[in-house]
This record gives sequence, structure tokens and C-alpha cells, in this order.
Amino acid sequence: MEYTNNISNIFMHRCLELATLGKGNVSPNPMVGSVIVHENKIIGEGYHMQYGGPHAEVNAINSVQDKSLLTSSTLYVNLEPCNHFGKTPPCSNLITANNIPKVVIGCIDTYSEVAGAGIEHLKQNGVNVIVNFLEKEARELNKRFFTFHEKLRPYIILKWAETNDGFMDQTRVQGQKGINWITQPETQQLTHKWRSEEAAILVGTNTVINDNPNLTCRAISGKNPTRIVIDKTLKIEDSSNILNHSSDTIIFNESVTKEEENLTFIKINFNDNVLPQILSELYKKNIQSVIIEGGPTTLQHFIDANIWDEARILRGISNFNKGVKGPLIHTKIKEQFTFGKDTVTIYAND
Repeated sequence: MEYTNNISNIFMHRCLELATLGKGNVSPNPMVGSVIVHENKIIGEGYHMQYGGPHAEVNAINSVQDKSLLTSSTLYVNLEPCNHFGKTPPCSNLITANNIPKVVIGCIDTYSEVAGAGIEHLKQNGVNVIVNFLEKEARELNKRFFTFHEKLRPYIILKWAETNDGFMDQTRVQGQKGINWITQPETQQLTHKWRSEEAAILVGTNTVINDNPNLTCRAISGKNPTRIVIDKTLKIEDSSNILNHSSDTIIFNESVTKEEENLTFIKINFNDNVLPQILSELYKKNIQSVIIEGGPTTLQHFIDANIWDEARILRGISNFNKGVKGPLIHTKIKEQFTFGKDTVTIYAND
């Protein structure tokens, strides 16, 4: 049976909805959801729950109580089924083994080990395959995954807080330390949730020295990102929170490459363009996304190089009147909302 686009939209949107349930748990794999439909009714559904665990199609097929219905059903999935042996067997083989006659796919998987091979396998085995159904929405969901494999670098999110009059920090006298809070206390839960959704978080030396941050998601229950610091001359004190081994940490510097427990020092050439070197090293480590939390100099480097994909600016209600100005983003606003008393503005570097 051929379904109308409106009905098919509902089923693909359900795939996307299911896929988001794996957020923060499946990286470096993509988020994938799948539903199986028989005579316009969902008879099975599943999503990729944990990296190394069964894929969405496996969970969807396993959830179908009457397996005899599979031979006259349609499987929806937001990403092309894999056709290679990784942590799990190929999903395309499972689909054809169960004689599912029709598969609707949100978008092609551009990862080199898939890249159309799953679709080709299905077609060669007589499956009616519809590709790029709600492609824009499907690619948006896994924008980190696609950026990583297509641009060979992590997905970059810039994030900072600024006062109502546009300052990131007050003017500090020499040696003055401590965080000058801008947003409301409850906003920390939102920012820590953001941290838990990304593979890594990056700051510069001055942020560590001035604020002594933990760069964890301690305000919520979630996975801490890998902490990254650009510390050219290794000025960070040994007592800094960033070196407390509570989370994997990478220090980019000009003099040493070594590992100590979960602390990694990586030497790069500061006489050359630094950002491409850092992103190349992170790509090698399979880090698919990084949230850049400052300070202003570090953020500005990414903006000037036009190496960013998304910016999230939190604006508080207080004024500093003078101090360190926040960077400027010259692009259209993608989304804006209030969180308590604070305002969140999101930009996309399309």
C-alpha cells in the first residue's frame, strides 16, 4: 500500500522523535529512530539507545509481536540503515532477512562506511526504497554527525553570557579572580544540560585562571563533556579544578605531548594557525562536537576564522556599564526565547 505524504510525515516525525531519546548516549554514532507500519498502524518502534547497543531498526523489528506482518509492512527510519559490521551486524541485512518490502529513509548516511551501501543492498534484494523523505529535518537532527564526517571537524557551538548592556565580564584589577555572574542561578541547569549533550567543552587560559571553572554538568544528571583548554605556556596552576581528573581533559600547549591518567597534553605549533591544528586533533579523537565557552578572545578567534556552526548567547538583566564586551555575530537570529529572567538567542552559521 502506498501511503499519502501526510500520513508518512507522521511516521517519519515519530522516527525523529524517537531518535532524540538517544541524545547524549549514542555519540559518536548518530541518533536514529525507526517505526514499522502495517496498514497505517504502527506495530513496532525503537531507537538507538546506547553506543555499542542494538540499532533502531533492530529494536523496532524486535518489538513487533506478530512477525508475520513484517512481510507486508513498511519500515521508516530517519537515517540510511548501515551495511557494515561495526559494534553490531548490518541493519540492512536484518531488514531483508525479515522480508520487509518497503523502507522509507529520511536521509543518506554520508559516513564513508555506509554512504549509500545500505540503500543499494536493500534495492538489490527487491525492497522498495524511498530516500530523502523529510531530508532537511533528518539532517538537522544529526547535524553534529554530518558536520564531523563531511567537514572533518567537530560541530562548533559558541556560547557565552552577557549583560543587558553587552558585557561578558567586569574590568578586573591585576590578579582579581572569581566569576562575575550574569545570568540567574536557575539558568545554570540549562547550560549544564547543553554541556551534557556535547562531546567536549573548550575554554582559553584566562578563563581557567580567572574563573577556575569545573566545566562539568554537575547541576543536572548527565555525562560530563571532555574538557579542553588552550594553554600555550602551561600557566594553569596544578590546583585548578580543570586538572582534578573528574573528567577527561585535553591541554593544547606549545611544549609537551604526554598523558597522565585521564589528562592529555598535546603539543601544537602556536606560530602557525592554531584552530585547524586543534580541530584536526579532535577529529582524530572522534570528538564530534565542542561547545566553546570562552573567554572573549577564544570566542573571537573562532568567529574571525568563521569556524563555527551555532552560537548561543544568554543575556542577563543586569548592567556592568563598563568591562569586557561580548563578541558580535553578524547573521540572522535562528531562535530566541526567555528562560526565567534571562533571554537566550541562538544563531546558525548557515
